[in-house]
Amino acid sequence: MSAGSIFVWELLGTAILVLLGTGVVANNVLRKSNGTGTGFLFITIGWGFAVFTGASIAAPSGAHINPAVTLGLAIAEKTAWADVPIYFAGQLVGGVLGAVLCWATYKLQFDQHPEPEGTLGIFSTVPQIRNTTWNLVTEIIGTFVLVAWILLTPTFEQGPNGVPQFGNAALGYAGVAFVVLVIGTSLGGPTGYAINPARDLGPRIAYALLPIRGKGGADWGYSWIPVAGPLAGGALAALLYLVLPT
Repeated sequence: MSAGSIFVWELLGTAILVLLGTGVVANNVLRKSNGTGTGFLFITIGWGFAVFTGASIAAPSGAHINPAVTLGLAIAEKTAWADVPIYFAGQLVGGVLGAVLCWATYKLQFDQHPEPEGTLGIFSTVPQIRNTTWNLVTEIIGTFVLVAWILLTPTFEQGPNGVPQFGNAALGYAGVAFVVLVIGTSLGGPTGYAINPARDLGPRIAYALLPIRGKGGADWGYSWIPVAGPLAGGALAALLYLVLPT
């Protein structure tokens, strides 16, 4: 696949992922919205199906839609290293675009929200207890689970007499959505489970630029953790894949 095609499909898939993911948070947080106060489970379900939708759209490029997944696949020798910067670029631009579309969707609600200084959490993750080491560990663990599932679950194989045998990966993008859902419900409490640098950094950049009345800062001091943690988690999962017996 050409570099341009990779860029376009990853941009589209990540944009849809972020639009729907940040959209479910906006629906829950912003006043005068039909989903106000629906809670954390509502958010995690929304993010899970946002992954399903974005990945399905990005299928032509392999549906990475996450730099941690791209890095893990490259280390595992399933993606060419020369393509990694293209994947990263498409994912980051898609993250920015998706966040802008979320803001456009909820423009009137943002305008009338009584606590605009607290709206960063709609777009990017915010830790409940700020601690550099443990926030980083949380993001590493969550992303490790995601990338390990992608790499380690069995795929379709041709069985005896031509009868197909299907592993967990036969669930396809729905399977990834289930994994993201359980990561959110199980491991998402401490940091909001970014588990995807583009999903966090792209919307954070958009938030810094968008004309949201009375908004707070983009919290750049924390912003490296939801980038470095997922990348480290994805790399560790890939290294495990390489050393496990086949």
